[in-house]
Amino acid sequence: MILHPEIAARIFGTELMIAEGKAAAILMAIGGRFVDGGFDLSGVAVIDHSAFAEGRPSGLDRPMAGRLSDRVGAAHDRAGQRPYDMVGSVAVVPVEGTLVHKGSYVGMSSGRTSYQGIQTQVVRAARDPAVKGVAFEVDSFGGEVAGAFETAAMIADLSKLKPTIAILTDHAASAGYLLASAARQIVIPSSGIAGSIGVITMHADFSSKLEKDGVKVTVLAAGKHKADGHPAAPLAEDVKTRTLVRLEKSRQRFAAAVGAHRGERLTAAAALATEAATYDGEEAVRMGLADAVGSAASAFAAFVQAVEKL
Repeated sequence: MILHPEIAARIFGTELMIAEGKAAAILMAIGGRFVDGGFDLSGVAVIDHSAFAEGRPSGLDRPMAGRLSDRVGAAHDRAGQRPYDMVGSVAVVPVEGTLVHKGSYVGMSSGRTSYQGIQTQVVRAARDPAVKGVAFEVDSFGGEVAGAFETAAMIADLSKLKPTIAILTDHAASAGYLLASAARQIVIPSSGIAGSIGVITMHADFSSKLEKDGVKVTVLAAGKHKADGHPAAPLAEDVKTRTLVRLEKSRQRFAAAVGAHRGERLTAAAALATEAATYDGEEAVRMGLADAVGSAASAFAAFVQAVEKL
């Protein structure tokens, strides 16, 4: 029996820009909420990670869900209220945890950040005269494809108007890297990780378990491909082939976006050539995925100082 199908639908059968190990960690943590007994993920290298575990570059308290949620909508228009924290003339926008498209929150909640929330902050920062620059604090292994490209494009537009920097406290992988790439510059710690320019999807085949439980599911569908990828049956080879083609198109789009953001530092062709590998500090700089290796706190302080001189 599949539990919480509304949550499962956001993980299975949908395109994701997330590191494989982080996807496995999510399944280990909440797999039992999808199917009795959870999933057997033996042999998969699981990523155990808490965003900003060592603190934020800005030195601010960990975000931020409650304050930001209270400021959504009309509250943003009240005098003196902003959907982001300010340090001097710099707006601070966290990009942390698993990235999801929609949410009734702005910023981080339950280990997730919504693209909608990031977009809200980016739009406000672009037109806020008090904001001279924007620092994106990034610690994310990625998330959903839906909403990622639009958010990165908005960050790129902001970067044309005002100085921006993506400061990695640890990781910027997959969709997390896509967003970071749209800033004018990227600073990574020596032990940090950047890359994973690729797209994945997962299919859960529950047919054997259903048969064992004595349950037979009959799927009636109008249209040959209407029930493609249904979890009550094994994944057909032709469906697998079409899915891989679709994922490759999304990877090409991912690389093209990164190439547009990074320019000669990391072209679309070079991004594709990484084959979704990840790189740490110095290697990430050598590959063109980042611009400098340095302390997150020091990078933030230097950025604030530079912006204040504008």
